[in-house]
Amino acid sequence: MRGAVAALLSREEDIEVVAEADGNGEVLARAVSCRPDVVVIDVDSEEGEELAARSELRARLPECRMLLLMASTTPERLRRILGLHAAGVISMNAPADRLVHGVRKLVRGQRFIDPEFALVALDAGENPLTPRDVEILRLAADGTPTREIAERLSLSVATVRNHLSAITRKTGGRNRIDAIRIARESGWV
Repeated sequence: MRGAVAALLSREEDIEVVAEADGNGEVLARAVSCRPDVVVIDVDSEEGEELAARSELRARLPECRMLLLMASTTPERLRRILGLHAAGVISMNAPADRLVHGVRKLVRGQRFIDPEFALVALDAGENPLTPRDVEILRLAADGTPTREIAERLSLSVATVRNHLSAITRKTGGRNRIDAIRIARESGWV
């Protein structure tokens, strides 16, 4: 993937690919050495999201902008990724000209969000679940019985049942199973 992105960008007269790198340590070292305007990071790779989340790249190269590549996303993951102070996010499945356009926008100091991902965020709406709701729903989705959820979270069984009822109402589900499905499809759990 890295080679394909580099080859694509190298074809452009106004874009110079100054380095390619494997792994977080190498990316940081090459970025500090080459001082690029934009670093393209595959956040679906084993270390990519970790690198994007670490503030070391931003601290050492505040003028360098991150364009994050990902195969697909949920609204919650998109919010989290954008919270990493990335200047841009693009789908790996985007047409080649969209990647080039995104790099150019970042060089000009603008942000770039792939329209495919923008639609994901717009269609999903806000997560109505509280952090405790999400914690309870994740356990329920794993098949954990209500009594065990209560024990694990130091809650009463009645409190867990109340949360599950509220979660079902908040998601618009017909029952707990439907609420789990809706929450998963919306990227809330």
